[in-house]
Amino acid sequence: MRQVRVVACVLLAVFAVAAPAAAAPEGQMTWGVHISLAPTWFDPAETQGLITPFMVLYAVHDAMAKAMPGNTAAPSLAESWQASPDGRVYDFTLRKGVKFHNGDPLTSEDVKFSFDRYRGAAAKTLKDRVAAVETPGPHQVRFRLKNAWPDFMTFYTAASGAGWIVPKKYVEKVGDEGFKKAPIGAGPYKFVSFSPGVELVLEAFDGYWRKTPNVKRFVFKVIGDEATRLAALKRGEIDIVYSIRGELAEELQRSPGLVLKPTVIQAPQWVSMLDQWDPKSPWHDRRVRLAANLAIDRKAINDAITLGHSRLTYSVIPSTFDFYWQPPAYAFDPAQAKKLLAEAGYPNGFDAGEYYLDIAYANVQEAIANYLQQIGIKSKLRPVERVSHWASYGDKKYKNLAYTASGAFGNAATRLETFVVAGGAYVYGGYPEIDSLFKDQAAELDRKKREALLHKIQQIMYEKTMFIPVWELAFINGHGPRVQESGLGLIPGHAYSAPYEDVKLKAK
Repeated sequence: MRQVRVVACVLLAVFAVAAPAAAAPEGQMTWGVHISLAPTWFDPAETQGLITPFMVLYAVHDAMAKAMPGNTAAPSLAESWQASPDGRVYDFTLRKGVKFHNGDPLTSEDVKFSFDRYRGAAAKTLKDRVAAVETPGPHQVRFRLKNAWPDFMTFYTAASGAGWIVPKKYVEKVGDEGFKKAPIGAGPYKFVSFSPGVELVLEAFDGYWRKTPNVKRFVFKVIGDEATRLAALKRGEIDIVYSIRGELAEELQRSPGLVLKPTVIQAPQWVSMLDQWDPKSPWHDRRVRLAANLAIDRKAINDAITLGHSRLTYSVIPSTFDFYWQPPAYAFDPAQAKKLLAEAGYPNGFDAGEYYLDIAYANVQEAIANYLQQIGIKSKLRPVERVSHWASYGDKKYKNLAYTASGAFGNAATRLETFVVAGGAYVYGGYPEIDSLFKDQAAELDRKKREALLHKIQQIMYEKTMFIPVWELAFINGHGPRVQESGLGLIPGHAYSAPYEDVKLKAK
């Protein structure tokens, strides 16, 4: 037996010597980004219930577990974990040898620190249910829950940024604002510089545990106008472009050397009728809310803007999520919509006031506003930069109508917690039966019973016509001739290029 072990060791040594060294990162890849980047996305503690922050998080930071190609919860900084039989204790074993960009080793203290300072989406839900975070050893972390909670891993690793780890010593040294000015993470790319409204520059971290990145330098250029983004791609000034729609997408598709990359992501878009709980508002009447849904020709908008690639699901919950319930479709029936408005006391329609939206999707909301106007519901579009839009939305500063969307990972319960249940980050009111059912499902360990409760909530949402669902977005991107691997679509449902360490330029 000893001889076999010795031979095995010799063979391992031979293979270790013979294995080729990882190639050094080379070249620069440039993105044309459709929104203005914000420092708040550099800090996992402030992660919103949206996909946008993960454009940066996947590059600069790393998580205990995260969505990766072929696995929606791939072991990352945590190489393994297990739950106790009663579902109240989760033990994580950290990957050894992981270092932050400044050379500090990643330990269990960083994991506990990151959880304790987390204040982003679902922070209250997590902290209300976690009794303690313990660090039995430098590579062991234990979460003790107050009660069994079947969604702990979903909230911790997918629907929030709580599982993305920052260096305790460095953050304590520079403070929260200092960290956002010069973030240090454990991801495949290091922060180099940031010019607000202009560009973010990153450089490969050759000490990344998973693999050495292929590309030396990343530049994310902010180019708000779609036509300008496409022109830059055609001139070779950028290599990958985000969000090209309509006729411009068709032009990209026709252009030699350019590749169109449409991806349906777990990002339903909808319009929220924020005043439906106000008895004085027209939106308080379900007939008005139903009329608005019947007024919109979703297929026509889909064909015109996303070339028919978006998925019409009539829900605010992604169809790929666990516990999704498929609601009936809303027909395009403006005549019936006008009849419903008349029955509700608005035969000539009404002024719906300001309609707040993310400026990146102004064309979609303009189309919806036009359809609503055709049945007499007039509104005034208020385009806002993405960061400001979601900050004002979450601070409950809006009234009337608001564009709403989320591409964050999770399941039906995580979406309901953020957008439907009273007290949620973007919820302006609530219905007691929904809130009660949500509380029941959160404690239900039987999967089939839990599914029934979550389906019932979604049925009530449909019966009450709480939202104006538009589609499950097809995010249409493209890349130029220098790109061998764009990263687009490698992680199902993910909107952006990831994992970044797999992105690659063609050999010269």
